[in-house]
Amino acid sequence: MDHGDAVPIAELLEERRYLLDVARWMLGSGSEAESAVDETYQRWYELAEAAREQITTPRSWLAKVAGGICLGRLALPGRADDAGRAAGAAVGSRAAGHPVSTPEEEASRVLLDALDSLSPAERAAFVLNDVFGMAPDTVADIVGRTEPEVAELADRARHCLRAQRSRPTTPQEHDALARTVRQACLTEDADLLASLLCPDATAFFDGGGKVRALVRPVHGGEQVAHSLLTLLARRPHTTLTTHSVNGRTGLVARYGHRVAAVISLDIADHHITQIWVVLNPDKLRSWNQPPPPNPAWPDHTNADRNRVTASAGGRDFPAAVPQ
Repeated sequence: MDHGDAVPIAELLEERRYLLDVARWMLGSGSEAESAVDETYQRWYELAEAAREQITTPRSWLAKVAGGICLGRLALPGRADDAGRAAGAAVGSRAAGHPVSTPEEEASRVLLDALDSLSPAERAAFVLNDVFGMAPDTVADIVGRTEPEVAELADRARHCLRAQRSRPTTPQEHDALARTVRQACLTEDADLLASLLCPDATAFFDGGGKVRALVRPVHGGEQVAHSLLTLLARRPHTTLTTHSVNGRTGLVARYGHRVAAVISLDIADHHITQIWVVLNPDKLRSWNQPPPPNPAWPDHTNADRNRVTASAGGRDFPAAVPQ
C-alpha cells in the first residue's frame, strides 16, 4: 500500500471512531479512550516511513496497538479507584440536571460497569472477541496469551457477567437443584444432568497435583455432564450424598469412609453455570478429620449421631476450600 496516497475523509473518521469505540469499551471512559487513541496515532507517526509502508492494513495495526495500550492502562495500580470516582461523578452529574442518557447509552453503561469486575486480561479478551469480533490470533497477540488461553479468559468473563445479571437463586431452589444433580448422577442419567446445566456451563477440577484429575476446565453442558458422570461412576464402596458446601447445598463423594471429592455448584436462572470439584487431598483433610468427642453422647454412638445430623442438614461441614 502506498501511504503517500490521500485517504478519503470518511475512511479517516470511521477509522478513528472505531478505535475510540474499542478504547472506550476497554477502558470505560470517553476521556481515557481519547487519550489512548491519541497515543496510538502518535506511535504510528513515530514509525519510520519504510516501516509504515510495510503495514498493508493500517486499521488493523492501529486497533492492535490501541488494544495493547488499553490493556496496559487497565493493569495500572489504583485504576479501579479512579474508575469508581469517575462513575460517581457521572451519577452526580445526571442528578444535577444534566441530560439523561438514552436507553441504549444506559444499557452500554450497565455493561461497562459490569466489565469493571473482570481482570484486565478477561476484559480485553471479552471486549475484543465478543464485542468487536477480532480474529483470535490478533486478540492473542494483544493479550499476550495463546489462543486457547484467550478463549478460556473470554469464557470466564461471560460466566462472570451472566452471574451478575442473573436473578439470585434462593437457598431452597439451590438445594432442590443440587439434589436433582445427585439423583441424575446416581442413576447415570446423562440427559437429565445435561438439562440442569447451562449450554455453556464449565466444570473446574482441583487435583492439586496430588491425584490424576483433569487439568483444564471442561466447557459445554453435554461435555460437563459426561465428565461428571465419568468421575462419579458407580463403583463398589463409592457413595454420593448432599451436604452443605461453603454455605450452599453441594455434593460429597466418598470412597469407603473417606471423602474423596467435594463439589460446589454455581447456579443462576434455575441452571448450573459452573461446577467446582475439589479432589486435592490436602484441601479435603478437614473433611476427613473425626469429629471431637461430645460428652453428652456415649463414645460408641458419637459417630452415628454425626452421621444422622449431617445427612439431615443439622450442621454445616467445613468448607471445601478454607475461607
